[in-house]
Amino acid sequence: MRASGLIFGVLVSSLGLVAGCRTDYADLPTYSKERRLLQVVVEVPAGTNHEQYYDPAAHEFKPSQQAGIERVVEFLPFPGNYGFIPGTRASASASVLAEQPLQALVLAESEPAGTILEVIPIGVVLLDVDGTMEQTILAVPARPGQRILPDVADWATLMRRYPAVRQALGLWFQHRNPSDAVRIAGWKDEKYAEQQIKAQLQ
Repeated sequence: MRASGLIFGVLVSSLGLVAGCRTDYADLPTYSKERRLLQVVVEVPAGTNHEQYYDPAAHEFKPSQQAGIERVVEFLPFPGNYGFIPGTRASASASVLAEQPLQALVLAESEPAGTILEVIPIGVVLLDVDGTMEQTILAVPARPGQRILPDVADWATLMRRYPAVRQALGLWFQHRNPSDAVRIAGWKDEKYAEQQIKAQLQ
């Protein structure tokens, strides 16, 4: 009896340790400690139509909702891994939610929600959403083996080798949510992306 009670206690303690060790993605550093590379936390894997976000208070990923209904992209699925840059806060002029971290779209094969990717920012898409300016950092994996666009590590190379990517991404952002009036306000290069990231560091 005492042995079974001891085993039960060990199991409970182990479960508590596992629960307590859940990654707090919101508190991750903006740049990785080892390689000093920009990090992005994946919230929505590439290839899905179901939107979700990371709730820092609950330490879990939750479905995005609009008017009490889960948001589903009524268009082509996410063209990259969509997520946020930890340790940043978008300014009130750049996002509807001033406390929201900078958003990023990583052009790569699908990764599960919660994956932490080391990336290279290559540009920014500026969006006018119902009169409010928003921006999304465009990035590629820092590890060449994870890239789907070989040799692309800056905006100029992307435009030279894959000029249709800009048009494809523009159409997707404009049509991902039919209830929003979205206009592409512009595209910026990697230097602008780095400036925005550094300006929004907490």
